[in-house]
Amino acid sequence: TIRGDLGLDIGRNVIHGADSPESARRELDLYFRPEEIIDYRKEVDNWLYE
Repeated sequence: TIRGDLGLDIGRNVIHGADSPESARRELDLYFRPEEIIDYRKEVDNWLYE
């Protein structure tokens, strides 16, 4: 994820993280239309998650 790649420091990072799923939904709706949100899997996910 972008946060995983760029949010390496707890005190300072480039990416905002919501404090709950409800906050995340509200904040996503402020910036993105539903058709702009995509769900994707990386090939490495098959090796990391069962």
